[in-house]
Amino acid sequence: MMRQVLKNTIMKDIEIKLASANDVIKIEPIFSLYREFYGMEKDSAGTIDFLRERLESNESILLYAERNGNIIGFTQLYPTFSSASLRKAYVLNDLYVIETERKQGIAKLLINESIEIAKREECVRVSLSTAKDNPAQTLYEKMGFKESSFKFYNYNI
Repeated sequence: MMRQVLKNTIMKDIEIKLASANDVIKIEPIFSLYREFYGMEKDSAGTIDFLRERLESNESILLYAERNGNIIGFTQLYPTFSSASLRKAYVLNDLYVIETERKQGIAKLLINESIEIAKREECVRVSLSTAKDNPAQTLYEKMGFKESSFKFYNYNI
């Protein structure tokens, strides 16, 4: 996966940055909060290893929002491909903003930057899935995401 240089987005003292493998130690605390939100046990070392491997292998793009040196949100994109359109796509797999910073437009900034990356790389779409009861669905729909006509299944291993 080709990495594009991300220009920092600054709005309301918030900077959106493209993470590198060198950033995973400072991202781990918020990523661990995200995992805990989904009922996973804290595993700092495992989280650092996972993120570092994804970034060093160019298997994901991780963006994070920073205010006054504090990481307050992040999103992670994974590449995939559409055989029907013969083009690349991204899955916006992870999105999290710390509770005290929610409803201030941070998620929107992260999503917009994700969409811009996908446009620059001439992707066909950015997809995401969310829990059926996640109130963030309102934001996704306001930003132009449409519910898919496809039904998604998982085979857990």
